[in-house]
Amino acid sequence: MKVENGHSVKVHYKGTLNDGTEFDNSRARGKTLDFEVGSPRLIAGFNKAVIGMTEGETKSVTLEAEAAYGPIDPNAFQDVPRTQFGEDFKFEVGGMIKGNGPQGPFLAKIHEIQDDNIILDFNHPLAGKDLSFEIELVEVEK
Repeated sequence: MKVENGHSVKVHYKGTLNDGTEFDNSRARGKTLDFEVGSPRLIAGFNKAVIGMTEGETKSVTLEAEAAYGPIDPNAFQDVPRTQFGEDFKFEVGGMIKGNGPQGPFLAKIHEIQDDNIILDFNHPLAGKDLSFEIELVEVEK
């Protein structure tokens, strides 16, 4: 049976960046990714790539940033006063910060360190990047 929107599927996948760096691998976790095709839970390009596959089929696909996590949003950068961090906080450009804000938990990357402010990047870590996936369709249910 070929996969269509609305089908429940189980897949194994490996995700890599253009330079070959692996950013995710379901086999390494020992668990398939189970989802309903067409669900907004997954990136649009991944959903689209699975449509038409049959059980046991493996396919490789490269998604441009727009079909993955989107382009980098310049509005997702925010200046945060140094005083919002503990005195002993070690700032490092590219370092990740987890915290709780007015809208709940967040993850951000330190983009720039200034004298009085830290510029945080709240974009998804894979925003602006083309992604390649090797997808194996393990199971499909109507």
